[in-house]
Amino acid sequence: MKTQTILLAIFTFCLAANPLLHAEDWLQWRGPARADRSNETGLLKSWPEGGPKQIWVNDEGGLGYAGFSIQGEKLYTLGLDGEHEFALCLNANTGQQVWKTKVGEKFKNGWGDGPRSTPSIDGKNIFVMTADGTLACLKASNGKLVWKQQMTDFGGKVPFWGYSESPLVDGDQVLCTPGGDDGAMIALNKKDGKLLWQTEDLTTGAHYSSIIAADWAGKHQYIQLLMDQVVGVDSSDGTVLWTSPWEGRTAVIPTPIFKNGVVYVTSGYKVGSKAVQLDDKNEVTEKWFNIDMQNHHGGVILVDDHIYGYSDKAGWACQSLETGELAWNQNKREIRKGAISYADGLFYHLQENDGEVFLIKASPDGFEAISQFTLAPLSEQRSARGKIWVHPVISNGKLYLRDQEFIHCYDLQAK
Repeated sequence: MKTQTILLAIFTFCLAANPLLHAEDWLQWRGPARADRSNETGLLKSWPEGGPKQIWVNDEGGLGYAGFSIQGEKLYTLGLDGEHEFALCLNANTGQQVWKTKVGEKFKNGWGDGPRSTPSIDGKNIFVMTADGTLACLKASNGKLVWKQQMTDFGGKVPFWGYSESPLVDGDQVLCTPGGDDGAMIALNKKDGKLLWQTEDLTTGAHYSSIIAADWAGKHQYIQLLMDQVVGVDSSDGTVLWTSPWEGRTAVIPTPIFKNGVVYVTSGYKVGSKAVQLDDKNEVTEKWFNIDMQNHHGGVILVDDHIYGYSDKAGWACQSLETGELAWNQNKREIRKGAISYADGLFYHLQENDGEVFLIKASPDGFEAISQFTLAPLSEQRSARGKIWVHPVISNGKLYLRDQEFIHCYDLQAK
C-alpha cells in the first residue's frame, strides 16, 4: 500500500508539472463532434525553425487520401497496396505497424487511386468505408472482420471520385450515404450491419460530404449535405424532418456545421455558402446566402460565432455565422489553399500544393501566421493531378499529417 501511495504521488506530481493539462482522442472524421476542433491545451504557441520536433515517419501508409482516427496508443487509417484497399493500425507513439487488413478492391481515379475516408472508432470496433463503397466493421485490437456491407446493395452508385464519406457511429447505429433511388441515407445496426432504415422519401445520388448528428426541437437528427439540398432526418426511422435547396455543382464535399438551430453549409465550384435556421417545430428558413465563402474540400471551422477557412473566391477568410458577411479575407498568395484543424486557440493549416504547414492565430479582428515549416518527405507516388488533401489531426499532444504513403507525427507539447 505504501508503494502504491508513492507511485500515485509521483503520477500526480507529473500531471501537475506537465502543461498538457488536457489530452484527447480523435475518434472520427474531424474529431470531437465532427467540428475539426481539438479540446486539448498545453500545446506549443509557436514552433522553432524547421517546425515542431518530428517523432516518427511511417512510409507504409499506402496510396490514397484517408484520414486518421486515434484512440490512446492506436492510430487507424486506410490505404491502397497493389490491387486492394486496406485498413491499417499503427502505434500512435512510435509509428510501428500493429495490424493491416484487406477491406476492399482497388479504386482507380485520375486524381489518385485508393481510399478517401476516415475510420470511426466505437468501443472495441472501428468502421471504415472504402472508395468502392465497402463499409466494414473491424476489431480495433487485431483488424479481424466483424461484418461488411456494400453500398451498391442499397441502390448506391459509386460517385465519380469514389465514396469519400466517413461513416458516423451514433448510439447503436452506423450512418452513411449510399445514394440512389432506394434512399439516399441508411442506418445499420453497428453490431451486425443489418439495415435499420433507409430514407425512401429522400432519393438522390451520393456525393462527398459526411453526416453530423444534432439535437433540436425534441428531435435527435442527422444532417447531410447533398448535391441538391441540405437535409435533416429523424434518427429513429429516417423520416425527413426538413430540407433546404442547395444548387451544388460538380461536387459537394465540406461537412455541415450546426449551432443552436443554425445549419451552415458551403461548397466549391463557385457555389458559395449559406445558413438556415430551424424553429421549434423543425421548420426551416434561410438566414442568408452568398458566394464569398466557397470552400472546396479543406474544411471550415466554427469558433464562437465565426467561420474560418479557405475560400476559392476570397482566400483565407473569416465569416460571420449570423450574417454571412466576411470580417476579413487575405491575399490568396499569403496562405494558399489547404486543409485546417484547430486546437488550443490556434489554427493548423496544411497547404495542398507544397506541404507548407502554418500555425495561425485568427479572430474576427484579423489573422497572423505565427510559424511554419515544410512537410518532408513528400510522396513521389502521388498522382500528378492529386495534392496533399488529408486534414491535420491533433491528438494527445501530437500533430499527425499525411501525404499518400508517408504518415508523419510531431510533438506539440509545450515543455
